[in-house]
Amino acid sequence: MQRTQFGDMTCSIARTLDVIGEAWSPLILRDVWVGMARFDQIQADLGISRKVLTERLNHLVAHGVLERRPYDARPRYEYHLTPKGAELVDVLIVMAGWGDRWLAGEAGPPVLHRHRACGEIGHAQLRCEHCGEPMRAVDIEPLPGPGLQSPAA
Repeated sequence: MQRTQFGDMTCSIARTLDVIGEAWSPLILRDVWVGMARFDQIQADLGISRKVLTERLNHLVAHGVLERRPYDARPRYEYHLTPKGAELVDVLIVMAGWGDRWLAGEAGPPVLHRHRACGEIGHAQLRCEHCGEPMRAVDIEPLPGPGLQSPAA
């Protein structure tokens, strides 16, 4: 079955899903973020087929989210986050917070996040870049942006 292509939609969420909307992609990014840079490490951790992992890694590299760096003369590669990929991990951390709140159950979150700047365990929050206040869906009014295409008259 062919995957739906969202990249041409005039929606930033749809365009992002075109890059990481397949279920394995966020998990691959998580693994690379925590230091699993080699194909075999990622494959063993996720239990994903080699074919699917190859396809996902190629897709993430093609979209500039990961970069390949050779580490062997065979050639063999390690995968590293690009700045674009690191920003996607920020999104995944917010997703993890939602999962911790609504899905972790009584056992609690499987992973804690220590803020390197202050050393405290914390939760990522979206904040307004202008006033610093929390920005939740109920606090936001969506407005047309410059990239919105007007419907044909």
